[in-house]
Amino acid sequence: MAIFEVHGGKQLKGVLKPQGAKNEALQVICACLLTEQKVYINNIPDIRDVNILIDILKSLGVEVVKTKEYEYSFDASKVYIDYLKTEDFRKKAASLRGSIMIIGPLLARFGIGYMPKPGGDMIGRRRLDTHFIGFEQLGANFDFDAENNIYSVKADKLKGTYMLLDEASVTGTANIIMASVLASGTTTIYNAACEPYIQQLCKMLNSMGAKITGIGSNLLNIEGVNNLHGCNHNILPDMIEIGSFIGLAAMTQSEITIKDVSYENLGIIPNAFSRLGITLERKNDDIFIPAQKEYTIDTFIDGSILTIADAPWPGLTPDLLSVFLVVATKAKGSVLIHQKMFESRLFFVDKLIDMGAQIILCDPHRATVIGMGNEHKLRPTTMSSPDIRAGVALLIAALSANGKSTIHNIEQIDRGYYKIDERLNAIGAEIIRK
Repeated sequence: MAIFEVHGGKQLKGVLKPQGAKNEALQVICACLLTEQKVYINNIPDIRDVNILIDILKSLGVEVVKTKEYEYSFDASKVYIDYLKTEDFRKKAASLRGSIMIIGPLLARFGIGYMPKPGGDMIGRRRLDTHFIGFEQLGANFDFDAENNIYSVKADKLKGTYMLLDEASVTGTANIIMASVLASGTTTIYNAACEPYIQQLCKMLNSMGAKITGIGSNLLNIEGVNNLHGCNHNILPDMIEIGSFIGLAAMTQSEITIKDVSYENLGIIPNAFSRLGITLERKNDDIFIPAQKEYTIDTFIDGSILTIADAPWPGLTPDLLSVFLVVATKAKGSVLIHQKMFESRLFFVDKLIDMGAQIILCDPHRATVIGMGNEHKLRPTTMSSPDIRAGVALLIAALSANGKSTIHNIEQIDRGYYKIDERLNAIGAEIIRK
């Protein structure tokens, strides 16, 4: 098991370019299964979760070619559907939660889909009901083999329908969209997720010949077509990595420019960091964060303590709550971090408390952070990364602490961040991978 040895307390300076969005990549790569023609996708991040999905598609019979750095072509004209029943598939798919999104395309095109209970971050319950209820409403038959933890869906022909999703699940919405584009008739999805990832997926599918309207809203209309063709698609920069870099700059009092961020797709993220007192400037499509000796948390108009909470888009993405929490530890003032979606995502705060942070874990969903300002330095320590987002938050904390910290289980960080040690070392960090 690899570790990071982090020598913190160093001021960084330089330019960082975000990788392609992991969450979008997992969706649009699965969408390649909807057509026999070749699909080209650019800006694919070279990270573990994405590479596992690409490996699954290769094993399914998809011809995958790396055409240049971060660009691949996908030819799904010869899909080996029986691979879904193999032990090799069960092992690979169970290690990646995003693999659930191959079911929608396979159901639409081949009338069948199998999936073991998927893995991913251990951050609380992550139910799949939305996916399968949606498939059933489209006319599929659903079965769950409880003994072997295998989900399966079958359908002779999917039929368009109206559905009101029980939750605005991003992966659930993506899966249902991909199943609906080849269904007969019109499908209406209300309470659909409308994150930029979903918007990108819809735009890609439309470029392949799908007929989707309402993109960017929570009400989608999909007129089914008989088949889709190939396309070229470019993945957005990763908003979670951009937010992580903003937090890193503040915590380490560093001057950092984040290049090519697709600012119009960041939504509320820049403003939420501003509420923590962090100065950032938009320069064309870049974000410039000047070196700040200190930053002060805002309050609400009536003077009450600020609350930062996750919400469906255009609210704040839950994937950044861990970063906001760690950034608040060195601010002046107090803030309530409310993680509504996952009940285990805040359990990494004990590591921050060990480092000297003043945090009260109110319950599994809420933590009050009492920012001590920059005069109060975090202490270096030894810790373990519990999931992707908490892992990078702990890395940011270690980079701000004077002295040597050790982070175990960095494979979790590698799942979502490409060569993060090398990229940060290039602007002045000292992170040693062992």
